[in-house]
Amino acid sequence: MMRRGWRLGAVAVLAAICVSGPDGPRVIRTAADLGPLPTDRYDFTPQDFQLSQRATALLVRQCMAEQGHPGFPLDPRYPGDPVVLTALSTDYGVLDLADARRWGYGWDPAKPLAPQPKGRRMTNAEYADLPACNTDANRRLMRGIDLERDWLYASTRAIEVDKAVKRDPRLRAAWATWSRCVAEQGFPRYPDPVAAYSDTTWRRKSDGNTRHTQRERATAAADVTCKRRHHTAELWHTVRARKQAVDITGHRDRYAAGLLALRTYRATVADVLRKLG
Repeated sequence: MMRRGWRLGAVAVLAAICVSGPDGPRVIRTAADLGPLPTDRYDFTPQDFQLSQRATALLVRQCMAEQGHPGFPLDPRYPGDPVVLTALSTDYGVLDLADARRWGYGWDPAKPLAPQPKGRRMTNAEYADLPACNTDANRRLMRGIDLERDWLYASTRAIEVDKAVKRDPRLRAAWATWSRCVAEQGFPRYPDPVAAYSDTTWRRKSDGNTRHTQRERATAAADVTCKRRHHTAELWHTVRARKQAVDITGHRDRYAAGLLALRTYRATVADVLRKLG
């Protein structure tokens, strides 16, 4: 069905992905609004991350007690406050117009992306033993998983799939249309939305946030307006879905093994939470 749909003309494709019902086009504010992708089921989810963090903390606390550190907190602060570096990534650049107008390519500083630890500050002696306990916790959670071959296989393929997406002539044409639209409003002619998002002009701080200058906010607003006008994110998402589906078909056994590894990991995490949590 996907192959048949992909042969439709560009107008028909955009009509199918932009209209959500009798109220007209669906407004895209986040990547999640675009819907699922074929590789989603093979990937580590936010829930997986939260559960794994909890399981790791429980295992570390158990290990630290064995190392002579009873009462080690589940969410400790470091002996000294390190510089927080937030790694930013975005699939389609900024999408929410209200956020773009207010925060540009950053976010509300009152809502940091990296939550601060809630536990007490660990001692220097605890800090010295922490790496070994972290390593032990990771080893236990990864038991029975081939890290080199199977772990998060979809993520390792994402690099190659992304290259194929960027080469797609329909997407390149969509980016060119978006770029002209942004330039016509008096802003730089970026090659694609990610280039606008990651422009060093925004001078991101150590936490990854920007300075929300008037120029930045105006650029981000034009960026989103042009995406909406030309359905850039929707077409981009469609291209990604097609390329991912092709890659899954071409590497079916490897993806299946990766999914089995992910399920094994989830079962181990659940077992730790059941026993220690």
